[in-house]
Formats: sequence, C-alpha cells, structure tokens
Amino acid sequence: MPASRSYDPLPSYQPVDGTVTTGWPALAADLPPGPLVLAVDGPAALDWTALADGLAGAVRAAGRDIDLIDVRDHYAEAADERIAALPVPADDPFFTPLSQARVADLFDAPPRPERPVGDGVVLVYGPGASLCGPDLLWYADLPKRYAEAAVSKGELPVGVNLGRSAAPGDLVRLFYTDWPVQDRHRDAIAGRIDRWIDVQDAAGPAALDGAALRSTLAHLARGPVRTRPYFNSTPWGGRWAASELGFTPQAGNTALGYELIAPEAGVVIGDKGAAQVEVPFQLLCVAHPEDMLGVDVHRAFGASFPIRFDYLDTMGGGNLSLHLHPRERYMREVFGWPYTQHETYYVTASEDGARVLLGLTGEADLDVMRHQVEDSIANGTPMPVEQHIQSHPATVGQLFMIPAGTPHASGAGNLVLEVSATPYLYSLRLYDWLRKDAAGASRPLPYEHGFANLDTARRGEDVTKDLVQQPRTLRSGEGWREEVIGALPEMFYAVHRLVVAQGCALPEDTAGRFHILNVAAGEGAVIETHDGRTHTLAFAETLTVPAAVGPYRVRALGGDEVRIVKALVVEP
Repeated sequence: MPASRSYDPLPSYQPVDGTVTTGWPALAADLPPGPLVLAVDGPAALDWTALADGLAGAVRAAGRDIDLIDVRDHYAEAADERIAALPVPADDPFFTPLSQARVADLFDAPPRPERPVGDGVVLVYGPGASLCGPDLLWYADLPKRYAEAAVSKGELPVGVNLGRSAAPGDLVRLFYTDWPVQDRHRDAIAGRIDRWIDVQDAAGPAALDGAALRSTLAHLARGPVRTRPYFNSTPWGGRWAASELGFTPQAGNTALGYELIAPEAGVVIGDKGAAQVEVPFQLLCVAHPEDMLGVDVHRAFGASFPIRFDYLDTMGGGNLSLHLHPRERYMREVFGWPYTQHETYYVTASEDGARVLLGLTGEADLDVMRHQVEDSIANGTPMPVEQHIQSHPATVGQLFMIPAGTPHASGAGNLVLEVSATPYLYSLRLYDWLRKDAAGASRPLPYEHGFANLDTARRGEDVTKDLVQQPRTLRSGEGWREEVIGALPEMFYAVHRLVVAQGCALPEDTAGRFHILNVAAGEGAVIETHDGRTHTLAFAETLTVPAAVGPYRVRALGGDEVRIVKALVVEP
C-alpha cells in the first residue's frame, strides 16, 4: 500500500508513447526535411520575439535557411477593437461580458506564405499563425498565471493583450477578451497540433510530440488526475498555505489557492526531476468530454468543466469583501455565461472567534443598506455590516451554501475550501471594509450590479435552515460513511463528505459523472480504480475522478480518520 505523504505542489504524470524534449536545437532537429511552412501559434502573452529568435537560430545552426513572418504584422487596422468585450451598460467600468469573437477576426485575411525552395523553412509565428495554411503546426504555451502576475506587477507593459502591440497590459482585457478568444481558438486546433511547446523557460523550452500529447490526454481522461496548484496574493490574504504547505507568497500572503479552476488549471506531463510540459486541463475536456464529464454532464455543459475547488486563506489576514454573484438570468443575458456562480464554503481550518458572513438578517432594510454602501464609497463611512448580514461561527467541517444572489464573506482567520460552479469573474462587491491597495486606492465596488442581483426572499431563520445544513448520512459500511453536507434544489451540484476510518476502504462509483475529491482532514487516502490504477491524495490536495473511471475505492492512509470533501453534478 502507498505510504501517506505530504502535500505535493507539483503533481506530474508520465507521457504515453513519447518523451518530453528540451531546447531549441531539439525542436529544430525534429523538423522534417524538404521545403516547409511551419506555424507556431499560441497566446499573446508569451515573448514571441524570443521564441522566433531561439527557433530561427537553432534552424540556421542545423544548416537550413529560414524566413520569419510575424503574423501580428498582418492584423487588420484596429484589430483589437474587433474582438473586444464591451461593457454592458457601455459606461460600466467594472464588468464586461465574455468576448464571443474569434482569433480569425483579427485579420482581413491571414497571410498565405509560399513554400520555400530546397530545404528552407518559413516560420509563421504569433496568435493566429495556424490560420495561414502551414505544413506543420506547433503550439507554444505559457500558463495563464504568468500573464496575470506580469500585468498585475507591470512587468509586461505592452504587447501582452491580444491584438494590442503598444497599449499597456490590462487585466480586464486579459480576463474578458483575450482568454475566451484564445481558448476557443486553441481548443479548435488542438486535434491537429504536431508539437506542444512549453515556454516557461524561454531559453530552454520543453516540448511533446502531438501524437504523444493526444495519447497522454486519452490516458489521463480515464484515471484520477491532479492539476498544478498555485496561490495568488490579495490585500485580505493570510499565510496558512505558506506556513502549512510551503508555498512562497508572491506579495506577502497566500490568499487564493487555485486547486482546480478549469479555465486556468494545468496538468504537468513528464517525470519528476526531468523535462516537463504543462498543458491546460481544459484540453482533457475538449478532447475527451464524455470520459471526463460524463454523457449527461457533457450534454448540459458542453466541454466546460462546471465545478471548481479553490482555497480562500485569511489565516492571519482580513475579511473578504461583502459580495454576491449574479443570478442565473442576469449572468446569461448580461455577462454571457451559460450558467451561474453558485458557491459553497467548507471550513478546513479557523482561528478562535472566526466568522462567516452569510445571508440577510430578518430585519435587513435594503434602502438603508444601499444608503450605507453609497456613504462608505463617497465618504469612507464604516458600514455596520451585521445590521444587515448574518454572522455565523466558522466551525471546522461546516459547509455554508451560497446560491447566486446571496450576500456573503469569509471572515478573517479562516481557511475556506470554496466548492463552487466554475464561473469566477463576477464578484459583485458591496463593501470592502474601507480597505486600500498598495497604491492607496480603494477597490472598485460595482454595487448597482450587486443590488440588482440581491436575493431578498431568503432571510432570517431561512438562511440558517437552508444554507447552514447539518450532515445527513447517505450510505455507510464497516469503518466508513458518506454524508450529504450541502444540497439545494436551485444548485446543479451537491457537496458530500466521505468519512473513512483508519485502515478501512470506502467503495465508490462515478456512475457516469465525474467526482472531485479533497482531503479536508487526516493524513490522506489512496484512490484505487477498477482497472488497477492508484493515486495517493494527501491532506489539502484536490483530485478529479473522471466519469470514465466508474467503480473505485477510497482507502484511508495514516493513523487517523480521513475526511474527504466530494463534489458532483446532480442536476445537469
């Protein structure tokens, strides 16, 4: 039996039918002989000049001629305006719908280079290069966390946003325009990519052959898989992940832990201590949607993986903003997401006296509340939050249900596992405790969106009855039980808890729908599938069990009882 172990910040998986190579010379050596038009496509945020110089230098060193075409020089005039997500209403500076544009919209017509003579190579590179009729298609990628961090720090002042060669990097543009447009383009061409290139080390890129990439994705889509976790810093963040898991804070804290947020998550392929490539988790869902999601879930959500797991770390930090999320129709019609941002909070750890704010009090007066919100923004007047919002003890092991439209905030001194629907860009903030950022500015508060979505029907005792549920046993056996700890008719997913005693094993079955597991207490568990695969899961780690896995077992590791939070779609 595998031994229990500590949290692994870099989970990885061996490639199938191939190996990961490194360096530009290895890439140049992989080119077939004869005249060739090579396209290297990818996101806007990576350093395309360095890529072109590195690859061209290696090709010339191998004795071949090479001509370069930067596809960005062939974008149409004002191409960035063609693809831009526009705010609704037009003067709203805070939120925009997701762009529905295509990378092809950047061009009047993509360039069509002629094949060179002899053994020459024409390299067409940049976002949209695949549209230029190449003989060979490579895809260069840089995980999204790099672009987000660079724009936040001002390290990539120009060229980071799609279609913009001179404008400073902009986070709103990155989230609402660039990523949706680029993701759709990547997903559409994924099946014909001849080589995947990871440029996290621009001087020594790692690469995997396209056939090996597809074989590996097919294998991973039928077994348990972890994505690479990371933590972002925010003004309210704590330090639990730094002290307990060993993460190095980017800006002094480990506020947001990205365990599994499908649009940004990556899966690392390659042996530990050797060359590795990171590929988007979303490619698993695009290439193998029924294996990953299940037939019913795929029918309802397409290739969108609909549940996310992340940490909110306020241990030694401050309160989150008081906020809520758009209700179903508003999310669809105003922001363009086909499903909305229902959430739950599972308290993994807390300090004495820590609280969770959730739901309206029975006496909440919305007119007074709106006036106080406006007064806090205009005059810096503190808002008496608990006059309107209920305060609950942050008891370890308690799940708080947060359907769309419900005001909420995790208080200081908590480590919350957020088990939520995948949309994550639309937090409609009402109050942020008069907090200032590093530059001394207040956080924008789009309170009109918030009040437009505030659910006023559930308040008072109904909040406690509906949203602070007590566990109920669903099934049990010798040394184990499965509890339902959160389910609501209006939410498409439920949260369960698997409780497994020392040395015992709990039988499970995906029954055609994926599961997500997180070890919330105890040393860990080993997941054993019916086809003989095993995957160890340590405390605080998150694992996806694809629908195709079918029957599996959860065996407790270590000397204590193990508690595992499990989420699954119940109403696709």
